[in-house]
Amino acid sequence: MSNLDREPVPSVCGGRGFVVAEPVRELLSPRRVRLGGSTEVRRLLPNLGRRMVGAWAFVDHYGPDDIADESGMQVPPHPHMGLQTVSWLHEGEVLHRDSTGSLQTIRPRELGLMTSGRAISHSEESPRAHARFLHGAQLWVALPDSDRHVDPHFEHHGALPTVTAPGLTATVILGSLDGAASPGTTYSPIVGADLTLAHGTETRLPLNPDFEYAVLSMSGEAHVDDVPLVPGSMLYLGCGRTELPLRAASDAGLMLLGGEPFEEELVMFWNFIGRNQDEITQAREDWMTGSRFGEVKGYDGARLDAPELPAVPLKPRGRVR
Repeated sequence: MSNLDREPVPSVCGGRGFVVAEPVRELLSPRRVRLGGSTEVRRLLPNLGRRMVGAWAFVDHYGPDDIADESGMQVPPHPHMGLQTVSWLHEGEVLHRDSTGSLQTIRPRELGLMTSGRAISHSEESPRAHARFLHGAQLWVALPDSDRHVDPHFEHHGALPTVTAPGLTATVILGSLDGAASPGTTYSPIVGADLTLAHGTETRLPLNPDFEYAVLSMSGEAHVDDVPLVPGSMLYLGCGRTELPLRAASDAGLMLLGGEPFEEELVMFWNFIGRNQDEITQAREDWMTGSRFGEVKGYDGARLDAPELPAVPLKPRGRVR
């Protein structure tokens, strides 16, 4: 998915200087962004208060939207560099095309994982014949320096492992949780899991104390470590936890995101992740001149132009503002 903000601000993310080394309860509120078509997203990362959770560098939550009489998601071809995109749906379907030739319809609780590596372009759209509702999350994972120039590729995993307890089903999207490991390719210690809680459930989820974590609320009413979450909000939890108390006041859906704090400082601008402003400038030029990022074939429409770079030089700001 693209960041369609026409005036994105470059920022430096990563580094351990602002990692919270103990359990905290830091509630993050979203910023609303229009993506095209009828889709509006709630952007949780990067946030005014926090830019990363482990290697997770970008989190959008959207829906549930009634698109029965709408075109739904329509994101034209656009580039990515230095990251992985994770497409995750609770309702609806998204048709993915990319410059490696991949063509895949992603459906609820299936993993669409695109590794941009050095350069890729892709589009995302609701199929012409689509379900009434669209509801999901789009996330980016930053690639470490040792792997950020890998060949671009796309993975689709329709069957994912689960961890169960009374009233809880946890689908492991990336990484591993309580002994269950996702087949999705990862490049740093990370975990992503979809949590389904039945009304009245009280349970504790095992965690890795070396990871930092956050929980995104997708639907319903749930309390995470006694903090009530409404859909479209996210709770940052810090590090040092061995378990996480969960309580559902209704049927609820959550996403657990975590990982080892990301040591490297990253420059993020539009849909690019690099290590300095020169890399971002070159990536923008390559996209605008039609080199390096390839071509998305089969999309009915024009590709996106990159926004202008700001006149002011990039100033490092760390993991939080």
